[in-house]
Amino acid sequence: MFDKLRTKLRDFSKSIEHKISEKGKAALARETILSEKDLKEPLEYLETALLESDVALSVVEELIAGVKGELAGKRKKWGVNTAKVVKEAIRDALVRVVNVDNLDFDEFVDKSEKPVNIVFVGVNGTGKTTSIAKVAKKLLGDGHSVVLASADTYRAGATEQIEEHASNLGIKVVKHQYGADPTAVVYDAVKYAEANKMDVVLADTAGRMHTAVNLMEQLKKICRVTKPDLVIFVDEAMAGNDAVERAKKFDDAVGIDGSVLAKADVDAKGGTAISIAHSTSKPILFLGTGQGYDDLVTFDTDWLMDRLLGNGDKEVKNVS
Repeated sequence: MFDKLRTKLRDFSKSIEHKISEKGKAALARETILSEKDLKEPLEYLETALLESDVALSVVEELIAGVKGELAGKRKKWGVNTAKVVKEAIRDALVRVVNVDNLDFDEFVDKSEKPVNIVFVGVNGTGKTTSIAKVAKKLLGDGHSVVLASADTYRAGATEQIEEHASNLGIKVVKHQYGADPTAVVYDAVKYAEANKMDVVLADTAGRMHTAVNLMEQLKKICRVTKPDLVIFVDEAMAGNDAVERAKKFDDAVGIDGSVLAKADVDAKGGTAISIAHSTSKPILFLGTGQGYDDLVTFDTDWLMDRLLGNGDKEVKNVS
C-alpha cells in the first residue's frame, strides 16, 4: 500500500515539476501557456457565430472540441490576443473541412475520357434542373459539347422543363415517355454522346426524398448500370441541417462526388456548405447565385471563411 502511495506522490511531483518547468520556459521566451479557461470565452463566441450561420450543431461541436484540444497547453506570445489565436485555429479547421477533396471540376472534365457521364441527384424543389442548365452553359462556354438526359420520368412536367432549358441553350435532350425506366434514358444518352463524339452527358434524375426507398433503389440502378464519372448532389444553400441529412443519405446510397448549392444569393450565412462538406467528406463545387444561366460561381473557400467569420467582403467571380 505504501509503495503505491509513494509511486503516486512521485508521479504527481514530476507532473508539477514539468508544469512549473514549462511555465518557466514560456516566461523566459516571453510567452504564456493557454489554458482551457483562457479559451472558454472566445470559443463560446465563435460557437455561437457558427451556429447562427447555420453550421450543423454536430459539426460545430466537433470543430470546437478539436480546436480546444489543439490549443490547450500551447504557448502564445505575450501581447497576442487569445481571441485572434482561437479565430485563426477555427478558420484553419474550417478550411480543412471544405478542402477535404480538391476536386477540380474543369480539370476533371478536360482530362477524362469522353463522354463524361455526370448524374445529378437531390430532392424536389431545390433547383436541381436549373443547376444542370447552368452547368451546361458553363461547359458550352468552355468549348465542350453537351447532351442532356431527361431521366426524371416520374414527375409530370419534368421533361418539358429540361427541354425548355435545352432549347434556350441550343442543345440536345435524350428522353423517353413518362413512366419509362430512367436508367435506359441515361444509357441511351451516353450511347448518343459516344456515337456523335460529344463531350459530356448531364443526367437529370427524379427529385426524390431520401426516405423514398423505391426511388432511391431506382437511383442506385442508374449508377450501377451507367457507371457515372461524377455524381453531384444539389440542394439549397439555405437548407441548413435538412441538407446535411439529405446529403448523407444520398452519399450512403450512391456515393456523391461533390455538391452544388443553389439559391446562395438568398442565403447570407453559408453554414450549409461547411455542414455538407463535413458530413460527406466531399467538396462543394458550385454555388447558384440567381435565376440566369450565368449565375453559377465556382466555390471559393476563402470567400466562405470571410463570410462565416466576418473578415472582409471578397466577391466570388462567375465561372462563365
